Amino acid sequence: MAHTRIRPFNTKDTYPEQRLDNDLAQGVTARGTTIFLRGQCPQDLDTAKNIDSHDPVEQTHKVMQNIRQLIEEAGGEMGHLCKLVVYLTDVRHREAVYRTMGEYIKGVHPVCTGLVVVALARPEWLVEIDATAVIPD
Repeated sequence: MAHTRIRPFNTKDTYPEQRLDNDLAQGVTARGTTIFLRGQCPQDLDTAKNIDSHDPVEQTHKVMQNIRQLIEEAGGEMGHLCKLVVYLTDVRHREAVYRTMGEYIKGVHPVCTGLVVVALARPEWLVEIDATAVIPD
């Protein structure tokens, strides 16, 4: 792993009542070049066009693909991911969003905070995720 993960865990152990399988950590220590990403939404990075879906899984795939693309464009990889903040407009989408997000962070163990908000910038967005990554020295 690129960084020191403090108390890594998997959500299937922490939240056995939920069908989640996310590798997370209580903390991360990192040295290097920090990449701060703005909240990523389900839209194309080049055109700013929304994807044509109101499905939380499809929206989350696009959001996580954007995060991966931006980290790679900065010279990093998903293993350099340190922190995610997930914004949901409906708590009922939590499991679907986190399951999908988990596909992209398997083995990474970032720290993660989840919030349920009244709305995002566009009413059709169900999920927004901001991310911080550090490319090691």
